[in-house]
Amino acid sequence: MKRRGGKGTGTVFYDRRRGRWVAQLTVGHDPATGLPRKITRVFPTRKEAEAWRVEQAARLHKGLLGSPEAITVREWASRWLEGKAQEVRPRTLALYLQDLGHAIPSLKDPKTPDPFGSLRLQAVQPSHIRGVLEGLKGRYSLRTVRAVRQRLHQVFEEALALEVIARNPVDPVKVRAPKGEGQGKAARALEPHEVSAFLKALDHHKDPRTALALRLCLACGLRRGEVLGLKWEDLDLEAGTLTVRRAWTENGKELLLTAPKTAKGGRTVPIPHQTLQRVKAYREMWLRQGFSPEELQDRWVFPSLEADGSRPIHPHSLNKALERIRKALGLPHFRLHDLRHTYGSFLLANGAPVELVSERMGHANPNITLAVYRHLLEEERRGWVLDPEDVAGPRGEA
Repeated sequence: MKRRGGKGTGTVFYDRRRGRWVAQLTVGHDPATGLPRKITRVFPTRKEAEAWRVEQAARLHKGLLGSPEAITVREWASRWLEGKAQEVRPRTLALYLQDLGHAIPSLKDPKTPDPFGSLRLQAVQPSHIRGVLEGLKGRYSLRTVRAVRQRLHQVFEEALALEVIARNPVDPVKVRAPKGEGQGKAARALEPHEVSAFLKALDHHKDPRTALALRLCLACGLRRGEVLGLKWEDLDLEAGTLTVRRAWTENGKELLLTAPKTAKGGRTVPIPHQTLQRVKAYREMWLRQGFSPEELQDRWVFPSLEADGSRPIHPHSLNKALERIRKALGLPHFRLHDLRHTYGSFLLANGAPVELVSERMGHANPNITLAVYRHLLEEERRGWVLDPEDVAGPRGEA
C-alpha cells in the first residue's frame, strides 16, 4: 500500500515485513550518479507518517531542509567552535574543544579514526549519542562525561535553531550516576570555623602576594583570573573599593589578559574593613621597596618576581598555595573557586538580595545566581514560617 503526494511531496507506504509505516522524501540528487537522495523515517501509525511527510515537504519547498550529505558532525562542530571563538575567552574555547574532542577526536587530529565525527549531521540518532557517552564512561569521570553531553547538546541545538536538523538527538539522552555513586566535586561553602582557621593561616603565609590574593577571593568573591588581573589603579583605598577590569588567565598553552568572563563581570566591589587594612599594609610594603605612589599605580597588585613585575604571578600559584594551606590545617578538600562560592553563600545567608549578590559576583544575570545557590535559598525559605495567630495577637486582644 503506497500513497504518493504531488511532485516533491514524498510518499508514505506500509512495510509489511516490519509492520511499520514508512515516510520518504526526495531532497535532491547525487551530482556524481544522478540518483535521488532521500530522507526516510519509520512510524507506528499512518497518521504520524503523513504528518511528518507534509512537514518535511513544506520545509523542503521553503529551502529549510538541507541535504543529508551536506555536512558531517565533525564539520558542524568545527563551524560551531569557529563561531564561539568570537564570543568567548580563549580559555573557555579551549575547554569547549577539550569537551568535544572526547566525543569527536578528529576535531583535534583529522587523521584519527572517528566514526561518530564522520556521520552525516542529519543522520545522528539518540542511539549514536548514547553510544558515544557510554564509551566515555569507562575512561573519564562522570563530571567530564556530563560536560561532553552538554557541549554536544549545544552543538546540535544550534543546528536545530538554524533548521539544519529536525530535532536535537541529544535531548533524550541523560547521563546518570551509577547507584551509590556521588555527584563529583560539587561546589561547597566553607564553614565559619574553616574560614576563621584559613584567614589566620593567610596572615602567617610566607608569600604576602598569594596570601592577599586568596583573601580577596574570599572577601570580595573574585575569580582567580580577576584577582590576578588587578592593577593598583583599580583599587580606591579611600573609598574602600576595587574594580574588576580584566582577567589574567591561561588556556593550556599560554598566559594572557582577557576581558572579564561576562558583560557584567566588570564591576566595582566593596572591600571589607579588615581586608582593606591588610591591602593598605601590603601597599606600604611595596612603597618601602622604593616605588613612588605614582609608579605603583600602573603596576600589577600581584606581580611575578620572575618576570620583574611585568606580568602577574602564574594562576597555578594560587591553587598550589591554597592546597598547601589546606593540608597544613587539616581541612576537608575545597577548591580555590569555593572561596568565591563561600562569599556568595555568606551574603545570601545574611539576607542580601539575590540581585545584589548577582551584581557583586559579576554573574550575567540573577538567574545564574538562583541556580548556583538554589539549595541555600530553599533552606532559607523553609525558615520563613508565619503563624497567623502571631499576627493576630493573644486571643481576646482588641
